[in-house]
Amino acid sequence: MAISIVTVRLWLFAVALTYVSVLYGNLGKADEAPQDHDPAQIVAKALLCFNEKYVYISCEESQRLSESGKLNVPPQKTDEYCSGPCLTETNLVLNCIENILDNFKFYNKATIQDVRDTVKAACGNGPERGNFDVAEHIKAETSNAHKAVNQILYGLGLMIVGHGLLP
Repeated sequence: MAISIVTVRLWLFAVALTYVSVLYGNLGKADEAPQDHDPAQIVAKALLCFNEKYVYISCEESQRLSESGKLNVPPQKTDEYCSGPCLTETNLVLNCIENILDNFKFYNKATIQDVRDTVKAACGNGPERGNFDVAEHIKAETSNAHKAVNQILYGLGLMIVGHGLLP
């Protein structure tokens, strides 16, 4: 009975996932820590999630999430990324960071949720499929938020004017 490489990789991934779960099981208690913890140490601990050799084991290094908040996934690799270990391992890194410091900001000012939203859109079936540019995704969200605020203000103005015109 021959063991395939895929079986070995899946087994190693399961072992690594178990190890990471046990290792980081208590790290989400940063809020419960005494107030004398150095914030720089907490951030440094969060940054270790990117270098944890047991988290990223199968994803190509060029496609891994970086401390800068970038995902360098070419559009032609979308299916491979979204249905392979990279998506799972990216989520493990994001969970690792979030368990240590839930308001973590990447160097590009993206939040953990910004990265999650970008990955969800890039792996979805909508018009953003294959677009892993986190900064562009943030800019589009900000632009849409400004449009929504303008529409709300315009609507409120019309309501006030309309109310003044009624007897």
